[in-house]
Amino acid sequence: MTEPEDTSPASVTAETSEVETKPESPQAVSSPDVKQKLNLKVDILLKPAGDAPIMKKKKWTVDRTKRICWVSDFIKKYIKMEPSESLFLYVNQSYAPSPDTDIGSIFDCFGSDGKLVLHYCKSQAWG
Repeated sequence: MTEPEDTSPASVTAETSEVETKPESPQAVSSPDVKQKLNLKVDILLKPAGDAPIMKKKKWTVDRTKRICWVSDFIKKYIKMEPSESLFLYVNQSYAPSPDTDIGSIFDCFGSDGKLVLHYCKSQAWG
């Protein structure tokens, strides 16, 4: 009795019991699901302004769903600020995004070269 031919990328043949891999089609690689998975994170470059301390690590990868308030809290912890101290974040050295704005939305509007540049400072610097 002959088994039906398997059209999946990996199939086992009865004679050799080896796994054969078939090359994926270009359509499978560029499917929307794969692109969506690759775009779930955003590279953020954090730059100090004014009297803010310089962070040793400046480039971070953050989920698109995180909010600006999360980034602000993260920076405060990293540079060891008191929770009661203010921290201001700016995009393009002029725009202060709302704390409840998603990182993904800001990246879509202001991101360039695959990253989002955010400036942080302890006192109001721009705008």
